[in-house]
Amino acid sequence: MNSSRQIKVVLSAALSVCFLAFTFSSAQALERIRWKMQSAWGSQVKILGETALHIEKTVKTISDGKIQLRFHEPNSLVPVLEMWDAVKQGSLDVAFTTPGYHAGKIPAVSFFSAVPFGPGVLEFTAWLRYGGGQVLKDRIYGDHGMISLQCLIIAPETSGWFRKRYTRVEELKGMKMRFFGLGAIVMSKLGVSTQLIAGGDIFPALEKGVIDATEFSMPTMDLSYGFYQVAKFNYFPGWHQQSTASELLMNKQKWEALSNTAQAIMRSTCNDAYLYSAVKSDADQFEAMAELQSKGVTFVTWADSELAKFKAAWEEVDAENSAKDPLWAEISNSYKTFRKNYAIWGDRAYLK
Repeated sequence: MNSSRQIKVVLSAALSVCFLAFTFSSAQALERIRWKMQSAWGSQVKILGETALHIEKTVKTISDGKIQLRFHEPNSLVPVLEMWDAVKQGSLDVAFTTPGYHAGKIPAVSFFSAVPFGPGVLEFTAWLRYGGGQVLKDRIYGDHGMISLQCLIIAPETSGWFRKRYTRVEELKGMKMRFFGLGAIVMSKLGVSTQLIAGGDIFPALEKGVIDATEFSMPTMDLSYGFYQVAKFNYFPGWHQQSTASELLMNKQKWEALSNTAQAIMRSTCNDAYLYSAVKSDADQFEAMAELQSKGVTFVTWADSELAKFKAAWEEVDAENSAKDPLWAEISNSYKTFRKNYAIWGDRAYLK
């Protein structure tokens, strides 16, 4: 073997040893994490619960078992609507939840879940990730000692479940209805008495007459909860949630104590779960709708005239809250500015 070839062999062997040493060192450096993750949605709930389990499995696989986010069913550790406080105080490691469940504390954060008459998954994600939405969210959550990773987004929801068929928005006045996020403020504006009830508690409330109607999610999830057993009219479209994002909520101090590698694994897991939920939520609905029809459900579409009333009410809500809540105004302006600019592209690029 000539000297030149010997040098190449030696260098190749040395590089291989260095690579193996680096890989071993990195693996050894990754800390062992055992965190409890409570989900806002049960393991049996399509897409939502499935995504929580997907996160648990993926982070364990990528980290070769060193990082484990152990799934816990809703309310098993703390009440779902109290997870914000539990994470903030450090008594709960991770909450798989949605910003809309924190609206009682900071109403404006509901913008980071869904916006009435808002865009679909791609445009909404574009605002969140590249249009300033996440920057605002990071600042707001950081002020409260929290950090949030986007870990789920789903396609449009339905407008709600009703015991009777209605044709005009005015007929809903005086009704008691479970409603979520910014859409709930719109419904209140229209005379509906709204309550925010966690997913697993909706059916008993509907069955016992505590509420007259409910919205929750899309056909696969609503089928999981059995709303069709009480209410047979399912309305479309979901004007209040054309896309809905959820999050992995963590204590900022605990997050910052993690190594860069552990943080990267968590972020990669959430990016994977985000794509998983976006695509699966669109792919699964037609089968669920067929099953719901077989159970006697009637699908109803709001007339354009009635959707215009919902939209007008939303615009009033946005204007009123922007005038009295500086944080609301800041987020709303960021969102609307991005949508206006996006339209330069979106209105020309996509078929109507």
